[in-house]
Amino acid sequence: MKTSVALCTFNGEKYLRKQLDSILEQTVAVDEIVICDDLSTDATLSILNQYKETFPNIFKIHANEKNLRSVKNFEKAISLCENEIVFLCDQDDMWIPEKVEVILNQFKISPELQVIATNAFIINDDEDMLNVSTIYDIPSKTTKEMKEILFFHQNFCTGATIAMRKEFADDLMPFPPENLFHHDEWIALKASLKNQLLFLNDRLIKYRIHQNQLVGGVIFSEQDLQKRIDKIELPAEEMNSKIIFSFLKKVKRKMLDIEKFRTIEHQQFFDLMLKELKAKKEEISLISDRKFKLLTFFYKLTGKI
Repeated sequence: MKTSVALCTFNGEKYLRKQLDSILEQTVAVDEIVICDDLSTDATLSILNQYKETFPNIFKIHANEKNLRSVKNFEKAISLCENEIVFLCDQDDMWIPEKVEVILNQFKISPELQVIATNAFIINDDEDMLNVSTIYDIPSKTTKEMKEILFFHQNFCTGATIAMRKEFADDLMPFPPENLFHHDEWIALKASLKNQLLFLNDRLIKYRIHQNQLVGGVIFSEQDLQKRIDKIELPAEEMNSKIIFSFLKKVKRKMLDIEKFRTIEHQQFFDLMLKELKAKKEEISLISDRKFKLLTFFYKLTGKI
């Protein structure tokens, strides 16, 4: 299997060399590294060009003419990848040496799989390992199906850990608007809907936590993580009024957002997603009607659920 890396950069000079070196030092070499730079004003492009001079057959660098921001920049980088397996990559993390090898083995033994996401180590600015709980621990601590968690609770598939087949990547285009889904959530939702998503508990990257990162929020205290797990595991019949109406409000907002922002290119997917949301909404509404009849009437009357 030939491999591509889709890497997006923006003012990444501080950590970029460490990330590039970790990709080049894989036990199974990657075949191309496609980089889309989003108008960096620091030494990022200079660093990239130095690597291209050393590895001209691997590095393919594209300097954007206008700022695309994260989601559209990843869309561009992914679309420019040419090989069978596409790895997404952030500029400030580091890969474990066996990352590519482990993931390729999974794709080889499971032809039906389209997307793989993984757990991650957490490091700080100084590359110290942090002993913390993260969103990546959610799948191993709950009995719920991944689709259930992703649709109604929490996205635990970070783009920096994702690899996918090129044919699946092509089917993702164009990405929906950013105010509907971030690119990693979009990938995870679409793969999970077709049961084509695998989450590996192997920690295959070092995810860096620092002051200037674009997207964070992956760390929890052990207590907060357990609260999230308990909420995911809680049977609908045991939900109190606060949880039920919060859930119904969230589902309604998501349904309205989909109706407003969905793209015609992915009509079938959004129809299926709306069907899932509607079914869950009806299930929870029946319980709320029975247990909290007066409150349910009030929230329906005011259009909140």
